[in-house]
Amino acid sequence: MRAETQANIEKIRKSLTLLGQRLGLETAQHRLEEFNARVEDPNLWNDPARAQKLMRDRQMLVDRLGTYEAIRAGLSDNVELIELGEAEGDAEVVAEAEAALAELVGTAAQKELEALLDGEADGNDAFLEINAGAGGTEACDWAQMLARMYVRWAESRGFEVDQQDMSPGTEAGIKSVVYQVKGPNAYGWLKSESGVHRLVRISPFGKGTRETSFASVWVYPVVDDNIEIEVNANDIRIDTYRSSGAGGQHVNTTDSAVRITHLPTGIVVTSSEKSQHQNRDIAMKALKSRLYQMELEKRTAAITEAHEAKGEAGWGNQIRSYVLQPYQMVKDLRTGYETSDTGGVLDGDLDGLMASVLALNVSGKSRAEARAED
Repeated sequence: MRAETQANIEKIRKSLTLLGQRLGLETAQHRLEEFNARVEDPNLWNDPARAQKLMRDRQMLVDRLGTYEAIRAGLSDNVELIELGEAEGDAEVVAEAEAALAELVGTAAQKELEALLDGEADGNDAFLEINAGAGGTEACDWAQMLARMYVRWAESRGFEVDQQDMSPGTEAGIKSVVYQVKGPNAYGWLKSESGVHRLVRISPFGKGTRETSFASVWVYPVVDDNIEIEVNANDIRIDTYRSSGAGGQHVNTTDSAVRITHLPTGIVVTSSEKSQHQNRDIAMKALKSRLYQMELEKRTAAITEAHEAKGEAGWGNQIRSYVLQPYQMVKDLRTGYETSDTGGVLDGDLDGLMASVLALNVSGKSRAEARAED
């Protein structure tokens, strides 16, 4: 058996080991039997929200067990084919099985990464908020570049992106924007992006000098019907205002935009769709998501510490640097992951950066370190 094939087999085995650990393979079948017994309870649908959560959790376990078994079977079958082909001198069979194993390496690695998305709200849609920081017009342009980057990333995954609110920059770019990103594990993927992002480049605004700009990105899970978040009417202030549109026929002519301020926490959310009633619903949903995010942070010491230390969008607080001049490099300062493909990253190729943070959040080590130690 060729050395490359043996290396692929070992990679798949390591992925299976990590998948099994995340799945809790020893107890998974017992948990599935418990789910099946509860599904057969005739009183289950007396509480629709509870029933839907149970069905969703059960299906997630079924899918993960199926994924593990499919990879395990693919490894076993193709190893047997290679051994059989080599024994019978059938080079075509060997080549086909080797190609299948090479493809399985990528599948296993991807499923290994997806297995990290098992947090309480990882499967939910997400609110993505981008704000220009220190740097004036340069920062507003940087915020718009980040917005494009995340939209391209989401679209490459087939996710739906709805713009909830936007404030344009005075001269260029945007001061802030809020998106709702809809898709499987949207929050689980995007949560790694919360923090301050730093850009170094030659100014595109006629200065010809190297400039440093900052923008903040904050991500919150969309609260679904199975998560109870109560908001006291006495704790909020609702204001309506005329939002600034894109000009011409797109400018709102009534005070339809809505701003909700949560007085105990100081959280402010806005929405500027056409309908004031729709804006109230969107803003209230965003507020509940922010409050839920705060609750998640309280439960996780590392996230809480990061949240309290996030500071202003400026020097000393960044999680990632994007350097376009004098060299090309994007580096995540939490994990040390870096790439010289700045064009690809700014065009939405974020999976490597996200993966490094997801692995770090789980093990305290980079993904490469975790795999090397296994």
